[in-house]
Amino acid sequence: MALQATSSFSIHKEACLKESSIFGAPLSTHVKVDFTSSSKSKKEFSQRGALRTQAVATPTPTANRASTDGKKTLRKGTVIITGASSGLGLATAKSLAESGKWHVIMACRDFLKAERAAKSSGMTKENYSVMHLDLSSLDSVRQFVANFKQSGQSLDVLVCNAAVYLPTAKEPTYTADGFELSVGTNHLGHFLLARLLLDDLKQSDYPSKRLIIVGSITGNTNTLAGNVPPKANLGDMRGLAGGLNGLNSSTMIDGGDFDGAKAYKDSKVCNMLMMQEFHRRYHEETGITFASLYPGCIATTGLFREHIPLFRLLFPPFQKYITKGYVSEEESGKRLAQVVSDPSLTKSGVYWSWNNKSASFENELSEEASDVSKARKVWEISEKLVGLA
Repeated sequence: MALQATSSFSIHKEACLKESSIFGAPLSTHVKVDFTSSSKSKKEFSQRGALRTQAVATPTPTANRASTDGKKTLRKGTVIITGASSGLGLATAKSLAESGKWHVIMACRDFLKAERAAKSSGMTKENYSVMHLDLSSLDSVRQFVANFKQSGQSLDVLVCNAAVYLPTAKEPTYTADGFELSVGTNHLGHFLLARLLLDDLKQSDYPSKRLIIVGSITGNTNTLAGNVPPKANLGDMRGLAGGLNGLNSSTMIDGGDFDGAKAYKDSKVCNMLMMQEFHRRYHEETGITFASLYPGCIATTGLFREHIPLFRLLFPPFQKYITKGYVSEEESGKRLAQVVSDPSLTKSGVYWSWNNKSASFENELSEEASDVSKARKVWEISEKLVGLA
């Protein structure tokens, strides 16, 4: 999508507008916008075998026994966080590891980058381990799950955080399995991961086992930020049903022309729909808490590394001084860590947000992001695409 520097700032400021009583609440009026889609682009692809690697994992400590009275104390919890080598994922990993109550498994594509990030952030080795995971390859997802199960560790919380955002891409790129990269990674990769690890979560004896999928304000069209074009819209999902491969179907979920920014927003709608579908299908039976969240605008995060330089320069001060929606990586990490471990946030099926006083509250999802029939349809199509049906 070719963008002028001046228009890019206004068009893509949606990625992080403040979700508060002004920007996070449902709009009482409809914002009408017009936008043009980028040109059609179809690309042949070849499926590549996923890299299989040995995983390094530190066994989770067993339940400790108090030396004075012999009573059992709560063992360390084990949490897997995808995309934990930078940004929100790293900040969350650091916050949980520093508490001394969690062993964090950093599930990352770049093993060495994750190790360096953990060390530079001051995380001690007994509180974390790194395992290779490339969400853009279904084989890699399966290999990660196999490695984790082989390690013999329990799983108490899974955090689906990693994301690909390509707002200025003029043509689609593809996963190893031939799916458009943003939806293939952000949605399909996480969907398969969560499904394959669900039994491990079920078997956990931890007091509050949870599956958390990071959402976004940009996928909610009941907010001002969600109405900045291009808006999220799954349509009739003809593109998703066709495999998002650009050959016999569109690369976009709704069957339209490729748009990198919209592909990201659509993937976030899928994330939020899947959280609710997990809740409906499994919460009552398993007791697992399923939740999503928008931690606030992390305007300096590496998520925007593919954006134009002018946007990266102006966006942080715009959020700090104009919208007042800026949230540091450290603060956002504490918020996600809160959803992982806070006893007061055990309600399932909730989309959490925070106000300008950093108090959490249950936010309202848009009509599409809470559509039960669409959630069921996305689930069923996704099962077929990842080989579960």
